[in-house]
Amino acid sequence: MTDTVHAQPGAGARFDWGLAGAAELGRVCAALVVVDVLSFTTSVEIAVGRGMRVHPFPWGEQAADYAVRVGATAVAVGRTAVDADHPWSLSPVALQTAPVAADLVLPSPNGSAICAAAGATGRPVLAGNLRNAAAVGRWLLNRGYATTGAPVGVIAAGERWPDGTLRPCVEDLLGAAAVLDGLAGAAGGLSVEAAVALAALASVPDVPAAVRGCVSGRELAGRGFAGDVEAAVAVGGCEVVPLLRGGVFVAG
Repeated sequence: MTDTVHAQPGAGARFDWGLAGAAELGRVCAALVVVDVLSFTTSVEIAVGRGMRVHPFPWGEQAADYAVRVGATAVAVGRTAVDADHPWSLSPVALQTAPVAADLVLPSPNGSAICAAAGATGRPVLAGNLRNAAAVGRWLLNRGYATTGAPVGVIAAGERWPDGTLRPCVEDLLGAAAVLDGLAGAAGGLSVEAAVALAALASVPDVPAAVRGCVSGRELAGRGFAGDVEAAVAVGGCEVVPLLRGGVFVAG
């Protein structure tokens, strides 16, 4: 299919926002990276790192029925609904200590929905965050991605306004830019959109402090989940690269 101007043609690494951006770049890119720092892709990385297979699913009451259909052994619940019988949630802190489930359905309204849709393209879809951004970049470069012939699309999931429209957010911009930083030296170069995102990262002297102080970080901390913010801003040092295969995230 023709590479339209909205797909940022000619660049090896490209950047866009949300479900619509993933759909546009998913038409032409050879691989996609979805970034939802608070908290879907951080939670996926933690769960996969502990040996779980993670099934992304859009947020909703249908998650339990979906788990039955795919044979998943556990379904994540809302953060405030965690109890002894349901220890899994979108909380990275909860997933660090919850029992290891062989197959976990992990719903969320943003990152999970984007990953589920991106997976339908048949292209490799990676879960990126601030913790594993460098590892994700190396994984892509080692496999020949981020060239003009095999471009990578990096998608910042974003948050939602009450009316359902996309709210671009600091944490996903910085997380996506951290992935792009690892691709900046690739032969295919960066699109203008990707370069501007990377410039935003370069202008932030303290990324963890920025995420703590941004709207999403303050909102999550205000709900009593400051630990989830701290888990998400543990920049670097993680080598887990979750790869979506057949609708399931496994270690790449």
